[in-house]
Amino acid sequence: MVEISAKLVGELRNSTGAGFIDCKNALIEADGNLEEAVTILKKKGVATAAKKLGREANEGIVESYIHGGGRIGVLLELNCETDFVAKNSEFQKLARDICMHIAAANPLYVCRESVPPDVVGNEREIAAAQARDKPQHAIDKIVEGKMDKWYQQNCLLEQFFVKDQEKTVNDHITAAIAIIGENIRVGRFVRFQIGE
Repeated sequence: MVEISAKLVGELRNSTGAGFIDCKNALIEADGNLEEAVTILKKKGVATAAKKLGREANEGIVESYIHGGGRIGVLLELNCETDFVAKNSEFQKLARDICMHIAAANPLYVCRESVPPDVVGNEREIAAAQARDKPQHAIDKIVEGKMDKWYQQNCLLEQFFVKDQEKTVNDHITAAIAIIGENIRVGRFVRFQIGE
């Protein structure tokens, strides 16, 4: 089996706009062949849905979810392109699913890009300190691996979806984009829990 590097996954992500996990799985299936991985993604419709990601998404809804007898509450802004889609039952179900996920998984940020630079710097320092006894060339790889894991635990779009642990939240949204036919993005969210 060919080792799939983060750089190769990044190249595929940049060329298709597909999610990290989708790209990695496509590269594994294609034995590291970039062109074949693009074909695999296209066949799955992920690349097509990703093209819609550049379009404006200024409509949408604010969904709320209360869990645990009123002990946990979530407010989510989910955006789409038109008010017609915002009223669509599939879109509303997606918003509800994401709220339930946020209640269960407690993400801190929407995506990597929304994590403040000082938080990223602090996490990198922690990862580097944990790997300090390793050779320098290995430290960089270890830090990147630890950061990927940290993002996966703390960023909503990279977390594995609570209703389907084979997919990330981003994969779930991408599948909805392919079905609904409009760009969909998480604007923001807030999670409240009694005692926190």
